[in-house]
Amino acid sequence: MILTLLPTFIDIRFLDILDILLVAFLLYRLYGLIRGTGAMYIFLGILSIYLLWWMVRTLEMEMLTEILGQFINVGVLALIIVFQPEIRKFLLMIGTRSIINKGSKSIFKKLWNFGDQFSLNIAPIVNACETFSNNKTGALIVITKENNLEYYLETGEILDARVSEDLLENIFFRNSPLHDGAVIITNNKIVAARCVLPVSENPLFPTNLGLRHRAALGITEHSDAVVIVVSEQTGKISWFKDGDMKRNIKPVQLKEYLAKEFMV
Repeated sequence: MILTLLPTFIDIRFLDILDILLVAFLLYRLYGLIRGTGAMYIFLGILSIYLLWWMVRTLEMEMLTEILGQFINVGVLALIIVFQPEIRKFLLMIGTRSIINKGSKSIFKKLWNFGDQFSLNIAPIVNACETFSNNKTGALIVITKENNLEYYLETGEILDARVSEDLLENIFFRNSPLHDGAVIITNNKIVAARCVLPVSENPLFPTNLGLRHRAALGITEHSDAVVIVVSEQTGKISWFKDGDMKRNIKPVQLKEYLAKEFMV
């Protein structure tokens, strides 16, 4: 009788530990895919609704439970729609043959590493933008931070070249086949050119600005990247970050913004 009153220990199996580790791994990978993007805040919002639903259900608040339950019922479909780019990137990472290659791009590095800390040599970019401004050459330069914009790299031509003033000027030369679109710079390399970016649907966007500016605003609304645009009509330089725009900045101001952003 006394033995039946004694607390029993939880029986933990090896498979239980493995289950916890796999769930932790998947959450860690999910964070790596959505960090630095607007999807991070959407995910936190969905998680908040789920926790609130769980709380009101525990407290037996029937009306709120029913209302919030409707959101939970369509949660999986909503996640697929909202996180379509991230899910696609994750499936591409799993399916690509390079994930099982040996060497520096082994499966362990692919799964566990998110890349080195970003760095930037700002002088070639500032000098090129000053030249573009003087010559009224249109340019759209995206500089990534935590989110390397892999989804948008696929829309352009992969270069993987060191950032240089001459290369930027050649890319955005009017007769160059690569000038139409965005250059994406990651960790001090021009990863791709002629990339297609999502355009902003902000109704307050100035109507006198073209697609370069609208695309620059759009990509900063969805990621933590910073973008530089040089107008082909006026030669004015614009700076974009976090869905915000600074127009008509001088090269010296651009240098200050980049130095502050990348702690150069």
